[in-house]
Amino acid sequence: MNKRWRGALSLILCAAVLTSCASERKGTLTIYAGLYEDHAIKVVEAFQKETGIKTSYVRMSGGEILARIRAERGAPKASVWYGGPADTFVQAKAEGLLAPYLSPNAKWIDEKYKDPDNYWIGVYVGALALVSNRKWLQDVGLSVPQTWEDLLNPKYKGMIVMADPRSSGTAYTILATLVQLWGEEKAFDYLKKLQGQVRSYTTSGSTPGRSVGMGEAGTAIMFAHDAVKFYKEGFRDLLIHYPGEGTGYEIGAMGMIQGGPNEKEAQTFIDWALTKQAQELGKQVGNYQWLTNREAVSPEDAVSLDALRVVPYDQTWAGANRSRLIERWVKEVQGGR
Repeated sequence: MNKRWRGALSLILCAAVLTSCASERKGTLTIYAGLYEDHAIKVVEAFQKETGIKTSYVRMSGGEILARIRAERGAPKASVWYGGPADTFVQAKAEGLLAPYLSPNAKWIDEKYKDPDNYWIGVYVGALALVSNRKWLQDVGLSVPQTWEDLLNPKYKGMIVMADPRSSGTAYTILATLVQLWGEEKAFDYLKKLQGQVRSYTTSGSTPGRSVGMGEAGTAIMFAHDAVKFYKEGFRDLLIHYPGEGTGYEIGAMGMIQGGPNEKEAQTFIDWALTKQAQELGKQVGNYQWLTNREAVSPEDAVSLDALRVVPYDQTWAGANRSRLIERWVKEVQGGR
């Protein structure tokens, strides 16, 4: 091999080494995502493009993510939990599954959307609603349900669908909302009666919307922003109403997993995800949550909590009582199943 070719080969090898080193410096990141698949994909693609950090995600419901992190305690596979109701994060914090991190971009988020000890921070907000199929209501001669009590109408028997609070953060928000609205005993009395009206319990909190949109069920209890998404996707018979007694809501949160790999990359992601630009990515793929960054422009069809009659939903209380209330729901409403 002559000197010219040896020099060229040397340059190629050096370039390869430098590229490899640069890739190593940029690092990798794995996220557990509790939001829609299309939203998670958009976020991961944008973050990876802007930072060069190779990022992957696993999409699960909030209760499933909590169970996964719990099972991986001591050897976490992911570094960031992104999306899903904050009360599930409250429980994870209490169990020592999250690590505190105060991002410099937390200054853009109101205090009411933050954990005081910096274990989680809110990125979006969404309210619970009663979501019905217009055609089905016409067929059975019912008006749009106006209240929680309306769902106990005998004509709804076998036509209501909601998620299971053991797996779904949405469903636990429903449970905690009713307890905070009426008190525990009245809420469980109601849930026992509602059990006779329910067609099925799903794993995911958004799935009931598709069932109602396709006419397989009459009314779903779910987050309104999920129903707006389905309506925009073509389920034009969907009607959204907020219960007159008051409704609950989620703070869709984000936090760093205790002992997770790639801590620096995890912090970089949290910093980035709190920015105006990152929060506005969801509406590019048809997601309609209210955003928490004061500078971010929420989707046109998003509904502010200020426009609704909401219960004084206590995220900390809901998180602290999550295991106990779910156990009671399984025992008394599901008959221990």
